[in-house]
Amino acid sequence: MAGRGAAGVLARPQLFARLGGSARVTVMSAPAGSGKTVLLRSWIGADEVAGRAAWVAVGCDERDPRQFWLSVLDALRQTAPGALLVGRLTATPDLDGWVVVERLLADLAPLADPLWLVVDDVDELGSETLRQLELLVLRAPAQLRFVFASRHDVRLGLHRLRLAGELAEIRGADLRFSLAEARELLHTAGAELPEPAITMLYERTEGWAAGLRLAALSLAGHPDPARFVADFSGSERTVAEYLLAEVLDRQSEQVRRLLLCTSVVERVNGELADLLTGDTGGERALQDLEDANAFVVSLDATRSWFRYHQMFVDLLALELRRTAPEQITGLHRIASAWFASHEYPVEAIRHAQAARDWTQAARLLADHWPTLHLDGHNTVVHDLLTGFPPAARTTNAELAAITAADELVLGSVEVADQYLNIAERRLSSVPQRRHGQAQLLVGIVRLLFARQHGDLPTVVDEARRLQAMTDAPGIAQPGLGEDLRALALISLGITEYWTAGFEEAVRHLELGRALAHRIGRPYLEFNGLGYLAGAELFGSFARAATLGTEAIELAKRHGLADDPAACNACMVVGSVLAWQGSLPEAEPLIQRSERALRAEAHPAQGLSVYYVRAIFELARGRDADALAAFRIGERLAAPLAAPNQLVMANWAFLLQTQVRLGETEDAERVLAGFDDHDRDQGDLRLAAAVLRLAQHDPRAALAELGPVLDGSRPLIWPTWLTQAYLLASIAWETLGDQDSADQALERALDYAKPDRALLWFLLYPVPGLLERHVKRRTSHAALIAEIHSLSAERELNPPPAESRPPIEPLSDSEIRVLRYLPTNLTAPEIASELSVSRNTIKTHMRNLYAKLGTHRRAEAVARARDEGLLAPSASRR
Repeated sequence: MAGRGAAGVLARPQLFARLGGSARVTVMSAPAGSGKTVLLRSWIGADEVAGRAAWVAVGCDERDPRQFWLSVLDALRQTAPGALLVGRLTATPDLDGWVVVERLLADLAPLADPLWLVVDDVDELGSETLRQLELLVLRAPAQLRFVFASRHDVRLGLHRLRLAGELAEIRGADLRFSLAEARELLHTAGAELPEPAITMLYERTEGWAAGLRLAALSLAGHPDPARFVADFSGSERTVAEYLLAEVLDRQSEQVRRLLLCTSVVERVNGELADLLTGDTGGERALQDLEDANAFVVSLDATRSWFRYHQMFVDLLALELRRTAPEQITGLHRIASAWFASHEYPVEAIRHAQAARDWTQAARLLADHWPTLHLDGHNTVVHDLLTGFPPAARTTNAELAAITAADELVLGSVEVADQYLNIAERRLSSVPQRRHGQAQLLVGIVRLLFARQHGDLPTVVDEARRLQAMTDAPGIAQPGLGEDLRALALISLGITEYWTAGFEEAVRHLELGRALAHRIGRPYLEFNGLGYLAGAELFGSFARAATLGTEAIELAKRHGLADDPAACNACMVVGSVLAWQGSLPEAEPLIQRSERALRAEAHPAQGLSVYYVRAIFELARGRDADALAAFRIGERLAAPLAAPNQLVMANWAFLLQTQVRLGETEDAERVLAGFDDHDRDQGDLRLAAAVLRLAQHDPRAALAELGPVLDGSRPLIWPTWLTQAYLLASIAWETLGDQDSADQALERALDYAKPDRALLWFLLYPVPGLLERHVKRRTSHAALIAEIHSLSAERELNPPPAESRPPIEPLSDSEIRVLRYLPTNLTAPEIASELSVSRNTIKTHMRNLYAKLGTHRRAEAVARARDEGLLAPSASRR
């Protein structure tokens, strides 16, 4: 870890160790401002090498060979070993460097302890002096070590040392400050910043030492440090002056033009550079710039793609605007056309937008949106959409359809519906050559819209229409046929899963998943696999956990671990573990499912995740928290089409939790509010049985359970029969019929055993019945022992104190408003900042207060900070 060195300089022990290591030669090659000189000076001043390092900085005077060697002799004589061994040499006009080298080799031959010769800016030496230095390196005694600092690779014959393992190299990447070092540097300079501002400054400078130091100097005493950091870039005056003098002005006119013209792109290769400059030799020039450490970084092993340091790009953009502003639009048009022709659609769209060529940008986005969506790049699509003028999204049918899909992803269902209607109305205005493409986009969005609502009939219709449409002429990407077939199959399976058609769901999800795997669509495969795990949850816990774990691993491999679709796989595995009583293992998975969830965009998933969270809280004995989670699930279920397999299950458990909390009258009123059809469902009959037992009416409980036990009112989840028989056992025991109680308990254990669904016995403990049952030679003695073990563990670890209810997920719009609440801006001013109406802001604020369980703005801010939704206030850090 870094610490403070002399005069406020940051000591860097890890780099110190490399400089003072066993290598005979250490070469430090890095761009201007990387901190080479500061590092060397602080290392030389450290106790470990104090008095044993000779420093020579190659300035204007030292470029002369004679003067350089005199400086070397003088520096060596100022060290403790050199003072004893190196003789004085008189400066004469005919002093020869070769002679000096021979003299040094003779003087230092007896050297017994390590002595370092440090040469800064060694690349400034002439060719003859470098050859003389190379001779000294090759013939020097073993205890004489060399450290050479340079802006680019040193032209010394060091390959032999490299092969012998006697050469150490420190590059620009090694010199970059870590975030911790940047934080310490700013603190040392007296620039106190909040953590987000430090992180922003670090990312912007990419750990570049000079950039951080210039920022620190400017921040000292600055009236608004956070604002300074937000505006800090390569165009900031002190940084721009440094980069101009040290980098850009050192280049030839041809290289300077290449840098300016290619600054409009985030990455560049030789072909694109030549196209943008109208010149040749771009790749070689870029490679030479990287070799010279001129803030150019290669992006691949073959050194064909390059990018520029972020602050260098800022400077180049500033220079291009200053010297040739009329060329910028044309450069973006050229870049857009090149990226489009080479199948880089996102960059092509962004450059078309930068050129304000909205027609071309919209066409490119419409052509490539299906592929972007099928690969899960919804955030990229959202960013691209924000690059269009608002009017373009309402006048262009294809853009309107894509905006509808984007709003659906964000959870703005009503807005999505409006844009979908706009797209459908404007289909007739689409040119004939693009009409099929526009219809395809609208069809995909219709399918996604119906899937989100769990509307199975509409999903079936749209899936069929979409598959038929892929064979129609006029589609921009005819190769999408199998991709859209996979999407249709998986969408069918997902909707069938929510509507409890598990057999068909498994069939369609298996087919869709296999097809997605074959055509190389990991995002689709991952979605299908996660829901397949969910469908198997109602058949086999083991199979569900295996598939869920497979989906999680697939997500990790493809960088999808934080995607909202990941919540389903995590929820399935967490649910299995919770039902089996493995609560410590279940909790992190349930938390991951909650982090990935975007409930506004996926209400069915939201209902599922909060249902599992509630079950987990019941298992921990936190009934009030469980009830709060069930109520959130109830609200999330509102927009879902009927039937939905979890809606009634959520209600059933909500009622049971009310009974556990003693709210029997409320539970009775809720139960009475269901119509006869719903009231007769197996799930609600179980809830009613729990209520009757709490009311000390075991016969009424048995009457509720009868149709469930005889199969006339089946349960979608066979494991729930464990609860049915367990409740029946309790009722029979209450009535004094031990034989019937034991028979029912044996059946409960029968249904619990295959999946080890032991949670029922924690929620409705019957220790006396279980002990008696063991004596009656049950076939489930081992299972009963496991139940006793879980119960004992629960008693040893009582539930923690009740916490505040979980927060219902906030929509993206609500989060944006929440960020302004700690400010002094009024609601109308926040509306102006976000470019929305005052009524919209008031609606969002009401929703925020309701979800946070508060009534005033200050309370909402405090609760949001407690929940980690807002950064803590400065006074609380």
